[in-house]
Amino acid sequence: MGLFDKLAGKAANQFGNTLKQTIQNAGNKSERVVFNSLPESYEQFISLPQASMSTPFQTAAMAVLAFCFYPNDKEVCYKMIDFLRGPRPMNGADKQFIADRFRAKDYVPRSYFAGATPSNDYQPVAPYTVEISENQYSYEEQGMAKLFIKSGGADSPRPIKLRKAKDGKWYLWEYSSILLDIRQPESANPWA
Repeated sequence: MGLFDKLAGKAANQFGNTLKQTIQNAGNKSERVVFNSLPESYEQFISLPQASMSTPFQTAAMAVLAFCFYPNDKEVCYKMIDFLRGPRPMNGADKQFIADRFRAKDYVPRSYFAGATPSNDYQPVAPYTVEISENQYSYEEQGMAKLFIKSGGADSPRPIKLRKAKDGKWYLWEYSSILLDIRQPESANPWA
């Protein structure tokens, strides 16, 4: 083996180690999406900077925000969700699914804001922050992103799926897991 053969082998080995490290670290990103104030209407909702939906993280955080509207005005919530779903509006079954999840559990979407826990009845404080992460499998399906949103009432982050359209925006695709039950707020828990 000549001098250049050893150098080529060493360079290839270094490249292989660097590539392996890059692959291991790929998809382990976490983002905090911050809303300085909460919108009071659909118009304010769609004018938020995150409504550009240029990243899957923005769309995931906007979904949390939209579901927070359900207890006060379900029609506005549905309109927001339709905005986030883009070219695939909700049907009756989608609306019924959401209604079923909110029966006496209107605190679930608030639990996704940082600081909202069972001990404070899931009352978040400004600035309203949603922590979202990805893992090495988040982008396995082409044009799809499976992200995870941290809840103050669940032991592990909940998945949410988004789909990138040809307009470059990330649309809400699958969100049933973020509506699943979590620990009760202390005020509603007779054992707390």
